[in-house]
Amino acid sequence: TQSRSSAASDVYKRQVKDLTREWEFMSKDSSTKSTSNFKPFWLITSMIILITILLLPTPESLPLMAKSALAILLFAVILWVTEAVTYPVSAVMIVGLIILLIGFSPVQNLSESLCYPQSNGKILKGDSLFGTGNALKLAFSGFSTSALALVAAALFLATAMQITQLHKRLALIVLSVAGNKTNRIVIGTILVAIFLAFFVPSATARAGAVIPILLGMITAFGVAKQSKLAGLLVITAVQAVSIWNIGIKTAAAQNIVAINFINDQLNTDISWGQWFLYAGPWSMLMSIALYFIMLKVMPPEEKELSGGKSLIQQQLKAMGPITAKEWRLISISIILLILWSTEKILHPIDSSSIILLALAIMLTPKIGVMSWKEAESRITWGTIIVFGVGISLGNVLLKTTAAQWLSDQSFGIMGLNHYPLVVTIALIALFNILIHLGFASATSLASALIPVFISLTTTLDLGNQSIGFVLIQQFVISFGFLLPVSSPQSMLAYGTETFTVKDFLKTGIPITVIGYLLIILFSATYWHWLGLI
Repeated sequence: TQSRSSAASDVYKRQVKDLTREWEFMSKDSSTKSTSNFKPFWLITSMIILITILLLPTPESLPLMAKSALAILLFAVILWVTEAVTYPVSAVMIVGLIILLIGFSPVQNLSESLCYPQSNGKILKGDSLFGTGNALKLAFSGFSTSALALVAAALFLATAMQITQLHKRLALIVLSVAGNKTNRIVIGTILVAIFLAFFVPSATARAGAVIPILLGMITAFGVAKQSKLAGLLVITAVQAVSIWNIGIKTAAAQNIVAINFINDQLNTDISWGQWFLYAGPWSMLMSIALYFIMLKVMPPEEKELSGGKSLIQQQLKAMGPITAKEWRLISISIILLILWSTEKILHPIDSSSIILLALAIMLTPKIGVMSWKEAESRITWGTIIVFGVGISLGNVLLKTTAAQWLSDQSFGIMGLNHYPLVVTIALIALFNILIHLGFASATSLASALIPVFISLTTTLDLGNQSIGFVLIQQFVISFGFLLPVSSPQSMLAYGTETFTVKDFLKTGIPITVIGYLLIILFSATYWHWLGLI
């Protein structure tokens, strides 16, 4: 047994090292696939549809500028769904279309926030052209938000975790407590996802911390990558990561998109603690459900990995003692979490400002944890570009009244205002889940749908319940449990070849059904009691 454990340990160390290197290569540019994925058919199709919409007769209730905004939205959705070009390239195309189509549209029925003063002191109105200069301001409006600063700083924090390997150490510590039995390793995997969600604001980084460790352990003991055990552990890891994207405000970029629009349009800023109060219990119950679902749907061949705990402990020992940089990052992360959780309770500092202050400390020589040179090569800058343009597109839809018109023409004719609010939430959430099947990015989905949902609150005349309605729909936007293509972390996990799409779907269906039913139950009880809706 000792010789087997020693041999397995050597294999384990090599496997984890190789898998970690491969995972970092895959995740480094997860939001920007290679140009070999260019799909000219879908790019041409999106352009044809864009032009067709622009040439169609304009309804009297729809301003020309709003019509152009809807054409741009459909163009963007086709590119995002088909991934005809990389996300950053699609973002640049969207900026160009906003400048041209919005800039050369006449000003009609616009909100005051769009009527920029001109150099001659006059205000744009009537049939005057909006102008490319004003359209350029609108196209880059997403880059001047605190939400973008929060996402950018969060990427730096995730990078600091990767540079110091602190997230890997934390994952190993949790898994070392789990033991050798398979069901306990599943519990450990879920606990790792929960624990890291508080400190690592990147779903890809959280998945990347635990999956190579699990695969290394499986391979070291001669278990096939195509086994049910391997699929069980990897799928559990990514589904747990997705569940906690909902539970914690800073765990996913799409949450920040929603908060930005809620703050801007509904004049309400939801603190880190408020978000956790609303969504945390849902994620906790879903984590328990995930454990039973995974063991029921994908029962492992092995009930126990003899020596698995010792292998984890050996890998932890191989990392050596905690370094000074790790201690500093631990201190920064704990303080960051305390300040986030006490926002609006003990202090008035918002989440974006808090993490920017933490970033300044992390980059400060001698007392920080990384240099700018170390960080810039690991940051996925394309994510920041896509995020900023996504917010800008949402602003275009809202400020040109395109989102309101789309809401009136789609949801308005359904007569939702005659239904109880819980029924309306259930129907829109179902629509939300189905449309997510076509999106590989929840951030893009939030950019497209949250402005429409905000406009829908006006259509339904929800008043003080508007914030809760939009927030609940944002929770559903993060579902992505059904297909690997529904989230970057699931696609990266799918690349390990430990499970099939069918396996993922078999586990995803019950997770989605239970999650959906919990959304309805919480809407009728818990969220209603808290006054959210």
